[in-house]
Amino acid sequence: MTEPRDVAALQERLAAFADARGWGPYHTPKNLVAALSVEASELQEIFQWLTPEESAGVMEDPEKAHRVADEVADVLAYLLQFCEVLGIDVLEALSAKIDRNEHRFPVPDHQDRHSSK
Repeated sequence: MTEPRDVAALQERLAAFADARGWGPYHTPKNLVAALSVEASELQEIFQWLTPEESAGVMEDPEKAHRVADEVADVLAYLLQFCEVLGIDVLEALSAKIDRNEHRFPVPDHQDRHSSK
């Protein structure tokens, strides 16, 4: 079954999944951010002892690629649930953060980037 891929639809699907299993009361901000941290650590564990070259090619190994994709999905699921519970528009938050970073870290002048000083 193909589901819509927009953020709101995914958040609704995640909420329905949790509610159908009676997990809603456990999906507090504290619990969700803890679960997010655990899943991010599980993603990191895949790369822990890889060389930079091995890490760049991780998706070429079907078993590792599957593990990476699963952990990315877990991280995103908990992040979306966390944002839903707190009323954070994740795309708006990201856009605002990019705007702030563009001001904090302006693009260097062309001349400075390629200077041979």
